[in-house]
Amino acid sequence: MSALISRSRLLDDLFRDFASGYTLRPLHGSPLPAADRIKVDISENDDAYTVMAEIPGVSKEDIHVTVEGNVVSLHAEIKQQDSQQKDGNIVHSERYYGAVSRSFQLPVELDEAEASARYENGILTLLLRKKKIGSGSRRVAIQ
Repeated sequence: MSALISRSRLLDDLFRDFASGYTLRPLHGSPLPAADRIKVDISENDDAYTVMAEIPGVSKEDIHVTVEGNVVSLHAEIKQQDSQQKDGNIVHSERYYGAVSRSFQLPVELDEAEASARYENGILTLLLRKKKIGSGSRRVAIQ
C-alpha cells in the first residue's frame, strides 16, 4: 500500500510541476495539517520534561493545552483564508478551517499547577514539572 502512496505522490509532483499554470493551488502552499503532523520533541531532566511542538500558522489563542496526571493533550484550531484579487474582482479564494490534536503519555505524573507554556515562531514550548504531591487537572495558559 505504501508503494502506491509513494507513486501517487511522485506523479502528483510531476503533474504539479508540469501543469503549474493550468491548475489552482492553495495560496498558502499546503492544506490543513493532519493530526500526526504535530511533531514533538521531548527532553527530560531530574525535575521536569520540556516538550517542543511544531504548530505553525496558528495564533496562541487557538491553542489549548491540558495536563491531567501523566497525559498531555495539545489541540489547535486552524483558520486560514487566502484570496487573490484582480481589478477588484476576486479571482481565487480559499478558506481552511479545522482542528488538529494530539495526546501523549509521559512515564511519571506531572504537577499541573507548575506547568507552563510559551508559543513563539510556530513552536509551542511546554515546561512540565514532575509531580511531588497533589492531584487534578488544569488548563495551561500560553504566554
